[in-house]
Amino acid sequence: MTSAKSARRPHHWRRDLIELAALFTAVAVADAIANLIGHQPDGPYLLIASALALTATAAFHTWWARRHSHAPPPDTDGVTGPDALLPATAAVQPVPGPGPASEAASGTESTGTALWRMRTTVRDAPGSLAALCIVLAQHRIDILTLQTHPLAQGTVDEFLLRAPAELPASRLTRAISAAGGSSTWIERADAHDLVDAPTRALGLATRTALDAAELPLALRQLLGRCTIHSLPAVSVTGRATGETAPVEGVLEETVMRLRDPSGGVITVERPYLPFTPTEFARARALVELDARLGPRVPRSEHVLTLPEGNEITVRRADRADLEAARAMHDRCSEQTLRLRYHGPVRDADRYLDHLLSPRFGRTLAVQTASGRLVALGHLLWDGDETEVALLVEDDWQRRGIGSELLGRLVALAVEAGCESVYAVTQASNTGMVAAMRALSLPLDYQIEEGTLVITARLSAAPERSLPLPPHLRARH
Repeated sequence: MTSAKSARRPHHWRRDLIELAALFTAVAVADAIANLIGHQPDGPYLLIASALALTATAAFHTWWARRHSHAPPPDTDGVTGPDALLPATAAVQPVPGPGPASEAASGTESTGTALWRMRTTVRDAPGSLAALCIVLAQHRIDILTLQTHPLAQGTVDEFLLRAPAELPASRLTRAISAAGGSSTWIERADAHDLVDAPTRALGLATRTALDAAELPLALRQLLGRCTIHSLPAVSVTGRATGETAPVEGVLEETVMRLRDPSGGVITVERPYLPFTPTEFARARALVELDARLGPRVPRSEHVLTLPEGNEITVRRADRADLEAARAMHDRCSEQTLRLRYHGPVRDADRYLDHLLSPRFGRTLAVQTASGRLVALGHLLWDGDETEVALLVEDDWQRRGIGSELLGRLVALAVEAGCESVYAVTQASNTGMVAAMRALSLPLDYQIEEGTLVITARLSAAPERSLPLPPHLRARH
């Protein structure tokens, strides 16, 4: 911007002389034309008609100029100059109010659009991001969120995009490549991805702080589709596994190795997309939070009344219940333990320390009014899959306790975002088969190595919890 004073041009006498000469020339030409037409029989009429035509032309020109001065800006498709930056800027920061931006905030998609998550690597140089924004604007793509992940060489830009539904991913990838992007990865997104990164990180930290069993789930939601394995430092047989990691962790392209606060190593794998140092720092901060807070399990209890009038309590369990769980094992028959652990009965106690650890899943315990443990239900994180397992003491079987535990475990799996759960049992275990069928969910049956694997797909499960069996009444 310049002031009127600095913009004023210096005065020159040559300019005045040229303007005066032009004025005299115009007067002489007008006088000659007027004399030529005025001496004709219809000369005065022709002069009046010419004046009216000039006046009408000037009025029409003024109206036309005012009308088109308020027209919207022209389409920028194909524009490569500075004017093409305006749509890209508008896409990065949507204007509040009705429109695509407000629809994105409400988590709904407008007709004819699709949500995409895209990552691409660009040079760490001025103008690299602007080139990408220009390409996205030319394809009428709205940028909803943007995160940057600095690398040693270049920068990874992660976008959440709203694009026309008819735009294929391959065409978008080619356009990004032409604009300087490399190692581009793109997949469909949904309304859950509209939550910005700081809000998501704070929510996951809160969940982890309340429940130690949430750490693997929080890591999976923080890093996207990935496989997480908790490898203990000591196996169920009591031998050292040799699994360890430095305090600061290890990042190897598509694999993270983080020291588990409870012992052992947490391994995170994502073969389709390398981890960035930024993601590694976020994951390590979440693990450090878990380590500082120490062991913790929510202590909510639900009291149920059985048909014969006995009251039982369902609550979360952890390693503090190890002795009570071993005592329950001693009261169970060999057949009951064999159906549960599918192996030698004498090794059953070795699994308890692993099963009761919040790192490997969630455990629900059922105890009587006297405080004796009579049933355990486990929801175990098994990489990308989730297993459910039940053990009910012989004297308390056939009373609906197994169905109650299974329903609550499935509700926890739905809450954790699991797509399915599976149970490993035998065809002779009619109680477990009946409990799985009572879930009223789509089931798949498969025989593996002489055992029956029943998988329940949770897409049809309620979002919050499953209804209680009709013969059980609960109070908190």
